[in-house]
Amino acid sequence: MAVALLWVHVSPNTTDLLYCGFHDSSSSRSLYLRPSFEGKLKRTKPNWSSTSTCSLNQCLKFSCLGESENNNTRNIKFPVLSSLVANPGGEIVVSSEEMVYNVVLKQAALVKRQLRTSEVNMDVKPDLVVPGTLSLMNEAYDRCKEVCAEYAKTFYLGTLLMTPERRRAIWAIYVWCRRTDELVDGPNSSHITPAALDRWESRLEDLFAGRPYDMLDAALSDTVTKFPVDIQPFKDMIEGMRLDLRKSRYKNFDELYLYCYYVAGTVGLMSVPVMGISPESQAPTEKVYNSALALGIANQLTNILRDVGEDARRGRVYLPQDELSQAGLSDEDIFAGRVTDNWRNFMKKQIKRARMFFDESENGVTELSSASRWPVLASLLLYRQILDEIEANDYDNFTKRAYVSKAKKILALPVAYARSVISPLRASGLMKA
Repeated sequence: MAVALLWVHVSPNTTDLLYCGFHDSSSSRSLYLRPSFEGKLKRTKPNWSSTSTCSLNQCLKFSCLGESENNNTRNIKFPVLSSLVANPGGEIVVSSEEMVYNVVLKQAALVKRQLRTSEVNMDVKPDLVVPGTLSLMNEAYDRCKEVCAEYAKTFYLGTLLMTPERRRAIWAIYVWCRRTDELVDGPNSSHITPAALDRWESRLEDLFAGRPYDMLDAALSDTVTKFPVDIQPFKDMIEGMRLDLRKSRYKNFDELYLYCYYVAGTVGLMSVPVMGISPESQAPTEKVYNSALALGIANQLTNILRDVGEDARRGRVYLPQDELSQAGLSDEDIFAGRVTDNWRNFMKKQIKRARMFFDESENGVTELSSASRWPVLASLLLYRQILDEIEANDYDNFTKRAYVSKAKKILALPVAYARSVISPLRASGLMKA
């Protein structure tokens, strides 16, 4: 029989709660929860110690992001056409896509392993739940829900189409990603250092080990115990934040692709274990993850093309320098906001590439579980329309922000639903036909 123990540690000099924890005898796993006393949030709810909880930005005061293990040598076809390159010493270096694929394989193997374990342990009785812990965890997920609803309204509406357990997990992942992004793009970004990112990565490792720092961490810590989520994509997102601290130019698309993976492709790899793969799917697990990766890349490329003017005002150019040069353009043209024929032709090629990634991602959406297809397809269709709006603005992404109107968003939902009801087997038959 599994036994769970609850303990509380109070400061010897005060009545302040230092931390509390739970120990599960069946798994020899402990979960530590440390409270935060950073100030008050709008719509504040009681924290673990019945004091106030911290806001997103306040929680990041002590926060902060790691290393990625990208050493794959396997050669596979990716939707990016960058090849092996030679460094100054003459050694052959693998492309960014091949490096990223190593992470894809690792995550796919984790999912397969969990599926096999689930089949073997179908008759195992559930662990006992300590009274009160369920309400604390529900409160943690509710905080993630509030953050998601406030900062990502369209995304949040899409999550409501998922099953309760999946939507909670997606909220927890979203909140961690947002907090990570806030480190370099938020109000306190000017104070963030590489050392701060190292601390954030250490905190991530604690979270995966069952030692969350605060309520928002606790929700993700719980999520990773329920779904086969690997830590590497999370670490890689932190690496993307490191890039933003030291890099504002990308010499070619291979470099830009790696950055897009770090800051957005990782989200796809984090999410698929939660979204789930359809039991009817006959596609290799790696294919589903490749599609999720492609969707993240497509979304980030779209962000980059939409925000050219905004990034330029911050002194950043997230466009391949060699392709700009080939088009007869330079950073000065971007800072000046010149919409010329050269710029239009350059943008047409960039949009074509982004659409290629969207097409690649759509091939794998039908392989997801039926409960997850609709929100993912809706997100895909809506984001792809931003590229249409850039074209409608005559490629002026310096002074005009491309956005999808509310009416178009509403019209996209039934289209996404119609596509989502097609099962993997039927979709495979349609493709062959």
